[in-house]
Amino acid sequence: MPQFIGRRLLLLLPVLLGVVLVTFVIVRLIPGDPCITMLGERATPAKCEVFLDRYGLNDNIFVQFGRYLINMTKGDFGESIRFTRPVSDLIAERLPLTMELTLLAMLFSTVVGVGLGVISALKRNSFIDTLTMIIANVGVSMPVFWLGLLLAYLFALVLKDTIFVLPPSGRFTAGASLQDLAVYWGMTDLTGFKRFAVEFMSNTALINCIFTGDWHMFWDSLKHLILPAVAVGTIPMSIIARMTRSSLLEVLGLDYIRTARAKGLIEKKVIGKHAFRNALIPIVTIIGIETGSLLSGAVLTETVFALPGLGTAMVGAILARDYPVIQGFTLVIALIFVVVNLLVDLSYAYLDPRIRLD
Repeated sequence: MPQFIGRRLLLLLPVLLGVVLVTFVIVRLIPGDPCITMLGERATPAKCEVFLDRYGLNDNIFVQFGRYLINMTKGDFGESIRFTRPVSDLIAERLPLTMELTLLAMLFSTVVGVGLGVISALKRNSFIDTLTMIIANVGVSMPVFWLGLLLAYLFALVLKDTIFVLPPSGRFTAGASLQDLAVYWGMTDLTGFKRFAVEFMSNTALINCIFTGDWHMFWDSLKHLILPAVAVGTIPMSIIARMTRSSLLEVLGLDYIRTARAKGLIEKKVIGKHAFRNALIPIVTIIGIETGSLLSGAVLTETVFALPGLGTAMVGAILARDYPVIQGFTLVIALIFVVVNLLVDLSYAYLDPRIRLD
């Protein structure tokens, strides 16, 4: 196991280098000039010369790439052209929301999807099986933006006078705000990675509220995430349900399952201990892939529910030709995706002892 982890971590370096290189080249192939995009009618040749010189865009692409790599090894992702702020600050500000949304969405999709898949497999060819698969097919067919608008209309307007009312947009109730953990802990003089970590946790609403004991804000932030999580988690839920059904049915038809039943084992043990665990590997693989995909930014969901997350920030950066933000965010997304896949691979050895990662 340690050797496997070490090999994967070594392979992480060329993967990230390749991501940086491809992103660096592609963003500069996007039609449009950053100076003209940012300054508009005020973009005179003299101002554009100063603008490009300030951000090092006058140098050839090889010099720019080399400079970016050197700065990146120091933890410096550059300064946003649009916001004139360090990209690391924007990452600490935008990434926590997308991570919270992704984790809640995957919790919903995994619990509901696996549950529906197991029920469907155990009731094969019955009315319940048909109904479950209809739900899964409908779920995977619904556009996210349409479902988001429908949920917002239903829970914010139709059910507004009931206990089921939920906020249709925004991260918190108007006027509410999170406490700054750096101030709360008396650590205002932090720099470097420690400062980034504290800012990241400060912007992660649920963790922030747990540390500060602000349970009213915890519930408020959680309520604002329920509808977006359901909207963005419906398609993964449907995929997981279908995968669970097919994988479990395949395992239930194997010889050792018939042998276990012939030996008199109760059905709960046959399903839970022998069948379900061996059916988990393809299910876990799908969960890992969907988690990485959602972390890359649920653009439509964040737009519909007015959430300032990673997806909307990436779209804004592309439209504004904000090269440092695009490069920094893409690198972080790639890193998270690789780490999620590593965790999925490690789970294989736990789920199936016959797998030896070394």
